[in-house]
Amino acid sequence: MIKIIAIGKLKEKHLLSLCNEYVKRMQPYHKLEVIEVKDENLSNLSSKEEDLVKEKEAQEALKKIKDGEFVILLDLHGKSIDSESFAKLIDDTLTYKTSNITFVIGGSLGIGPSLYQRADYRLQLSKMTFLHQMTRLILLEQIYRAFKIRAKETYHK
Repeated sequence: MIKIIAIGKLKEKHLLSLCNEYVKRMQPYHKLEVIEVKDENLSNLSSKEEDLVKEKEAQEALKKIKDGEFVILLDLHGKSIDSESFAKLIDDTLTYKTSNITFVIGGSLGIGPSLYQRADYRLQLSKMTFLHQMTRLILLEQIYRAFKIRAKETYHK
């Protein structure tokens, strides 16, 4: 099972439609589930209050992660890899470590320390900053691409 835990709800219908399309495309390759965790996005918070909110969101996300799942945290300071390396990471994890991979997309305020501690791998999608909602779409597309690469199908080229 591949699971994406996203802190925050996807509200834009056009993005939700595109995300659902990639979930549907994944059906022949691997089971994929997207779980939304309520975000606590409040404006005008002090830095201490932001830290408390990030940790509260992290704790809610952690409740959705089971023991034995390989957790890949999307992190601006994580490792940057190309699509082939991403496909190899997924393949190696599913083959040699566990059949359950969980991706975590943090909230708009960032990531709480407990999620960093739980992560098995920290992945940077890009050095660029994306809208939180776009990150989910990009991740779904890259997961789909990885499975097409694993299957040696032509989508990747």
